[in-house]
Amino acid sequence: MDLFDMMREKTLETESPLAARLRPTSIEEVVGQEHIIGKGKLLYRAIKADKLGSLIFYGPPGTGKTTLAKVIANTTKAEFVQLNATISGKKDIEKVVNEAKNRLGMTLGSTILFIDEIHRFNKAQQDALLPYVEDGTVTLIGATTENPYFEVNSALVSRSRVFELKPLENKDIRKLIMRAIEDKEKGLGTFNAKINEEAIEFLSDRANGDARAALNAIELGVLTTEPDEDGIINIDIDVASECIQKRVINYDKNGDNHYDTISAFIKSMRGSDPNAAVYYLARMIYAGEDPKFIARRIVICAAEDVGNADPMAIQVAMAAADAVNFIGMPEGRIILSQAATYVACAPKSNAAYVAIDKALEDVKRIQITTIPSYLKDSHYSGAKKLGHGTGYKYAHDYENHYVEQQYLPDELVDEIYYNPTEQGYEKKIVEHFNNIKGKVK
Repeated sequence: MDLFDMMREKTLETESPLAARLRPTSIEEVVGQEHIIGKGKLLYRAIKADKLGSLIFYGPPGTGKTTLAKVIANTTKAEFVQLNATISGKKDIEKVVNEAKNRLGMTLGSTILFIDEIHRFNKAQQDALLPYVEDGTVTLIGATTENPYFEVNSALVSRSRVFELKPLENKDIRKLIMRAIEDKEKGLGTFNAKINEEAIEFLSDRANGDARAALNAIELGVLTTEPDEDGIINIDIDVASECIQKRVINYDKNGDNHYDTISAFIKSMRGSDPNAAVYYLARMIYAGEDPKFIARRIVICAAEDVGNADPMAIQVAMAAADAVNFIGMPEGRIILSQAATYVACAPKSNAAYVAIDKALEDVKRIQITTIPSYLKDSHYSGAKKLGHGTGYKYAHDYENHYVEQQYLPDELVDEIYYNPTEQGYEKKIVEHFNNIKGKVK
């Protein structure tokens, strides 16, 4: 390292963004991701033992992918080299590989190559790297926000262990915020700043699991807020909302407003008003509501309020729930909007919902233990001797694949639970039943 490198590193230590300065140097300082780096977990043991194979860290921005790579850089005896796939190419890979070969040839040890945003490498660039990962010339650590099973060469993925990093929990973000405020060496501790509980709660919630977003907001707040007459920089919720560029709205995820908003959302879909449904959806997204919670409510509405009037509704809702879980936010908002507007615009029927609730009431009200003997299982030894299955009429043996037969217990023989409407596809269900037996039961 020459004099200029030393000066550059010294400058970065003092003038780099807060999120970079607070980056942990040891595994014990890392906040969150206990599912992969908790004591005793595989990655924790591998870092401690300096016995790393090739790895791919996959997760949303601000969850610690680069942080873990830096921790490894600080703890490993191997040469650690970093490339960013957005600005690096094949020549950069070739240079690292040649230097790694020389190190091995001179018995100077192995080389770890960290590639940030590895999904940005094209197929040719990834292919160029593959042989040297395979023969152990370099140990690869890749970081990506995209699913590596889709965006990274399958051969590279198969030779690496994939670790998925999850959005940090609110408690983790809170811990980082307080570390930033109090740390006098790498944080903002020398600025005599204080942050109140409301602002901490707001930032930890609105950061949506992104530590970098929370730390950037805190840094901006401290550096741009005038101290009071006592020399204290007070970070309140107004300052916090300005710095994270999210408006404070009256939405308490654990209070009445939470339930009022989701209620209005569901009733708007039920009432076939896609505009209102999208508005309340936007309010929830903006407030940081869990997208999985929203998706579950859309699925329920598709079954409860649309039902068989449009059987596609629940398929769209379920596909949306899976897609949101797979893609995440912010793109998940588009998927939720598609599902909510589909359910809102679909023909409505609550017949299936009414049917199951009425049946459940009868199950509770009338103690019935009998089932017509011809409907009972007849596939085990001795069933025939008990008369099970005897007299059962197999529907497919009859015209229109239908035959009159009692299926309900004797006590409920005339009960009607499912009463399809004339809405959407249910109209066809009514027509079908009328065609095969002249009436709907």
